[in-house]
Amino acid sequence: MLGKNKKFWNFKALDGKTGELTLYGEISDVSWWDDEVTPKQFKEDMDALGEIDTLNVYINSPGGDVFAGQTIYSMLKRHKAQVNVYVDGLAASIASLIAMAGDKVIMPENAMMMIHSPWTFAVGNAQDFRKLADDMDKIRDSMITAYESRSALTTEEITKIMDAETWLSAEDCLEYGFADEIEEAKQVAACVDEKYFSRYYNAPKELLKPDEPDEEVKARELLKQKLALELEL
Repeated sequence: MLGKNKKFWNFKALDGKTGELTLYGEISDVSWWDDEVTPKQFKEDMDALGEIDTLNVYINSPGGDVFAGQTIYSMLKRHKAQVNVYVDGLAASIASLIAMAGDKVIMPENAMMMIHSPWTFAVGNAQDFRKLADDMDKIRDSMITAYESRSALTTEEITKIMDAETWLSAEDCLEYGFADEIEEAKQVAACVDEKYFSRYYNAPKELLKPDEPDEEVKARELLKQKLALELEL
């Protein structure tokens, strides 16, 4: 299981009635396809919170394994507690599906969500790939259903958004129904991994490379360095 020790999730009991789940970074670095151990551990950690009334889920993720994301989404949807999802920076790819499990989805005005059709990397024989293709088709259908259940968009419109790898602002998400509330901007950096984002076609440039400072900023920084050097002398 993820190197037998590493977890990409963290559950925390805040009090007897409130629990917290943090999903920062990649959603699993190995596939949950035909994996029974890791999903079981995730559910055991969630169940250890007890009979809570509220589960707050915090997401800042570039995506990850589609099977892990689908499993987590299903577990959260079945949970009896009120599930509040907070997209702290980014919910991309399968992380956006997990966000759809929220009874309420809250995004800061500078947060983003990305939706696309599922894909995965795999090795195996022809029989393995036939089963994998069938499973991926089922996940695609369930993703469309999940997005549609929160949105006023039609199946055709959601399919088009997924096929186009669409990056959505918080305002877009509110308009489409993928979010319920927009908060003030937060100074939380999106989980940017150029290795990961290079797989996407339409990743916003600001996520891939920070803006270069303008000439005035550069000049002020040079002046600071010069003054510091003079003081040392």
